[in-house]
Amino acid sequence: MTSRSDADGLIEDLVTDLRPVRRLAPPWLRAAGWLLVVLAAAAVLSRFGDLHALVRRLAAEIDMQMALAGSTVTAVLATLAAFQLSLPDRSRAWALLPLPTAALWLGSSGMGCLDMWLQPGMAIGTISGAADDCMMLVVGISLPLSILLFLMLRRARPLRPGLVAGMGGLAAAAAAASLLWIVHPFETAASAVAVHVVAVLIVIGLARVAGSRALGG
Repeated sequence: MTSRSDADGLIEDLVTDLRPVRRLAPPWLRAAGWLLVVLAAAAVLSRFGDLHALVRRLAAEIDMQMALAGSTVTAVLATLAAFQLSLPDRSRAWALLPLPTAALWLGSSGMGCLDMWLQPGMAIGTISGAADDCMMLVVGISLPLSILLFLMLRRARPLRPGLVAGMGGLAAAAAAASLLWIVHPFETAASAVAVHVVAVLIVIGLARVAGSRALGG
């Protein structure tokens, strides 16, 4: 009887201060919340860009259309994949979801790069300087987006923080690349696939290192 009483007392002590756990919203809904922030950023940046000129340029060059579509859809799919992978019962196959559109994005950017190199009178220094600006902007815009995304993902306490962080980094880099079109000179917006690849790898690498720790890895 004493043993049973002790056990009951221990159980009572353990449950006294327990509070109900608030369930997470569905992954698609949490992903939509982050993407709404990206849309808000696009609305703010649009006040500083020439949208009419961007529309005219997109209408004239198919590779730029594909690059913008690829980066935008990659941001959406990578965000959804990150939130799905943050749950313990989700398959690793979610990580494959954004890869086709990422290939479209980077491949189309490569077409823009080739077009630039073939333009008569295009100076190497001009391309190099624009590429540096492009890389800095992609990495810079990705940083606050990544921090917000990791704060949202952290609530799920993912069991695979490295994979989740890497997917989150891809989402942030793709979103930053799409936002870049609004404020970056149009002649180099679709430039240099190497620059885009390096920028994306930097963001994903930083995400896996910092994000893994932030997410509990």
